[in-house]
Amino acid sequence: MDIHWHRDDLRATDNVGLAAAGEDGEVLPVFVFDDRVLQHGSPPRVAFMLESLAELREWYRDRGGDLYVARGDPTAILPDLAVEHDAETVHCNAGYSGLARDRDSAVAEALDSDGVALEDHEDALHHEPGSIRTNDGDPYSVYTYFWKKWRDREKADPYDAPDAIADVTGEDLPTLSELGFDEPEADIEPGGMTAARERLDSFVDGPIYEYEDLRDDPAADNTSKLSAHTRWGTIGPRTVYAATEEAAASAPSEAAAEAVEEYQGELAWREFYHHVLYFHPHVVTENYNEYEEGIDWRDDADEIAAWREGETGYPIVDAGMRQLRAEAWMHNRVRMIVASFLTKDLLADWRHGYEHFRDHLVDHNTANDNGGWQWAASTGTDAQPYFRIFNPMSQGERHDPDAEYIREYVPELAGVDADTIHSWHELSEAERESAAPEYPAPIVDHSQRREEALAMFKRARGEDPDE
Repeated sequence: MDIHWHRDDLRATDNVGLAAAGEDGEVLPVFVFDDRVLQHGSPPRVAFMLESLAELREWYRDRGGDLYVARGDPTAILPDLAVEHDAETVHCNAGYSGLARDRDSAVAEALDSDGVALEDHEDALHHEPGSIRTNDGDPYSVYTYFWKKWRDREKADPYDAPDAIADVTGEDLPTLSELGFDEPEADIEPGGMTAARERLDSFVDGPIYEYEDLRDDPAADNTSKLSAHTRWGTIGPRTVYAATEEAAASAPSEAAAEAVEEYQGELAWREFYHHVLYFHPHVVTENYNEYEEGIDWRDDADEIAAWREGETGYPIVDAGMRQLRAEAWMHNRVRMIVASFLTKDLLADWRHGYEHFRDHLVDHNTANDNGGWQWAASTGTDAQPYFRIFNPMSQGERHDPDAEYIREYVPELAGVDADTIHSWHELSEAERESAAPEYPAPIVDHSQRREEALAMFKRARGEDPDE
């Protein structure tokens, strides 16, 4: 009997480590609630995880086995379990953050002292870190070139579930409160393998063919919304990719096939940022690209608080921040807008935004969130140039022209026409009072802050801001 140690791979199908553990017979699946990992959790993410674990346990029980659940230090629990059940190998799927790698190294050392091997497998990514490099052998720092190689590399087929599951029962699944978390304020989406598969099937059945045209329209709701499932591994990357390939083969037009490839590009973005994190683990807390003189962030506490609460007076920004609070999720285009607003209009350090997203997103992923925030802040790999600054009003008008998305999440503007919403920054105090008295005036002047941002980055680069 071998052991499979589940972490953020909460599925039984298309699971590389689990399939390997079951190759030679019965497999004992295990999940350990590790308090050192949980201290980085949040109510939405832990709630999603618990729902996904409950379904996974039922999947195993329906097949005559069980998911062994324990809480404590995996360096103690896993060696004891391996010795008790005479397991020669503990399988797991590789993690890429510094925290995950340190944890796995400690577990491997503890197991080795009992003559048990820890075998990790590449599961969450199609192509492991280091497998896609520049012609000089270096990891990529520019997505476009990474994407071309990623696109052309052969992808593995989905893996089958194991045939024999050990019936070894551990502890009951803990509740949120037992793990030290409050109930999430947000109405989070369902977790688990079934919900993941249903969402994938629904997406490739039609919306994927309009992805290129509608992906940046937050009111259209035309994205896959698989991010929480890929983050928690309730669906395998090979399963997702295979479904997109089938969709491409069945595409009704050349434009539809191009839309499928556009979505596949987003899958590659996810892997690109994981590669970046693997080779540059410091980016979690530090800039990927440091400036010669350092960036003198403004970091005004009141302005950051208004941003967090969705009270900035910039409608598309406030809609996004309120969607985050209501659903523990935000449309990707709006994520870019609110990140640009925090870093370029409020001149606030990207870490404030990263921490807020980490605490509120159900799909928070260290690699992707960090990559997105540093892109917006012009400190990351392949980042937005510092002189390209989103105008939050024109972004709202371009991507939500009828203000449908804005009105859904900013009820103060529910009865206001789109033209008034998109010109909110230009209205007089009396006009704003007449149109929506409960909605605030803009807390900053975008044009002024744009100039301040340009000057701030020029100083950081060691340049004269007046030139």
